[in-house]
Amino acid sequence: MALSRRNLLSAAALTAGVGVGAAPAAHAQGAGGGRRPGGKGVRTGFDLLAAGGYRLLAGQRVGVVTNPTGVTADVRHIVDVMHADERVHLTAVFGPEHGFRGTAQAGGAEGDGKDPATGLPVYDTYNKSGQDLVDVFVRSGVDTVVFDIQDVGARFYTYIWTLYDCMVAAATAGKRFVVLDRPNPITGREATGPVLRPELSSFVGRQPISQSHGMTVGELARLFNGEFLTRAAGKQVELSTVWMSGWRREDFFDATGLPWVPPSPNMPTPDTALVYPGSCMFEATNLSEGRGTARPFELLGADGLDAAWAARLREEDLPGVWFREAYFAPTFSKFEGKTIGGVQLHVHDREAFDAVRTGVALLVTAKEVWSGFAWREDDWLDKLTGDPAVRTMINAGAGTNEVVRSWQEDLARFRAVRARYLHYR
Repeated sequence: MALSRRNLLSAAALTAGVGVGAAPAAHAQGAGGGRRPGGKGVRTGFDLLAAGGYRLLAGQRVGVVTNPTGVTADVRHIVDVMHADERVHLTAVFGPEHGFRGTAQAGGAEGDGKDPATGLPVYDTYNKSGQDLVDVFVRSGVDTVVFDIQDVGARFYTYIWTLYDCMVAAATAGKRFVVLDRPNPITGREATGPVLRPELSSFVGRQPISQSHGMTVGELARLFNGEFLTRAAGKQVELSTVWMSGWRREDFFDATGLPWVPPSPNMPTPDTALVYPGSCMFEATNLSEGRGTARPFELLGADGLDAAWAARLREEDLPGVWFREAYFAPTFSKFEGKTIGGVQLHVHDREAFDAVRTGVALLVTAKEVWSGFAWREDDWLDKLTGDPAVRTMINAGAGTNEVVRSWQEDLARFRAVRARYLHYR
């Protein structure tokens, strides 16, 4: 019975552009790419699912894990579109951090309730994992859980761990799992940065992947299923992925032709996503990471910093980025309402820019030039980087190159694992 059902799903995959399970799928990359001469743009997993008449979801009670980024090319929300289509039996929505409609700030959720626009029940999944999340899926009564959220390419961006936790819970609860793929906005060219050590597992990093992973959510789902699910849930989840067409690994988001919807309140533009894998490490310090400004993660500073920081950073000669002396007054978060000094990052060559190396250089130099520098007392940097050596080496006076060299062996091993799960050429 299970074999015939899998054959049925495989047949649907051939007609709807879907890869089933963890096995590598054949891939014919579309000639198009948004904003390329003559290109037709990227079509997301949802676009192709809908174009195929939702055959993959036929006869299923469907629940969707999504947020405001789950939109069509003309920015209609997929929940509204699916709810209005009689070919889909949509019965539930699952809201992650910030909520399904995006009304909550960082570290917040919308809670359980009823969606006013569709009348569908909404279940809060934020900070839920294990049996708590299994119970949510069982209570919802769905047969299939669909995931469609735009990622930003950094290990500590929590939506990919919502994906992982939901896959584990779906496997435990005996639910099918479908991932609708979207682009990695900072390209899928390479994995960089330290690899998480298992003892530092948290909601900003459940499993050992690198700080900037260079994968799409569909590829991550395959990796999670192939490497981690059996250990976490006792078995793999029944996984289907609806891949994109027209996306190339070297594409930044502005090459896709897709609309950018902020995945979270402090991720306003693709430029933010570009620097985030490095400058987010300033969450672990007493410096502002730019929250409460129009340029979060591009503006960094503190009371007492001045032009000396930008001058010291220029000595690092980091590829692809310039640093400008900057002064700003955050409207919330650290230094709320106070004018502080620091730097603004200006990425002038995206191909050469390395966000994680740049983030380390920013930490090293901030500690050198500002006597008030301090880490958060909860060793939050260890959780963000996944490796305590980054913090301890900076404390010991190590330079940027020395810190970056420290994780290269672990990174090489992860790159070898990652290569087995890449779908796009």
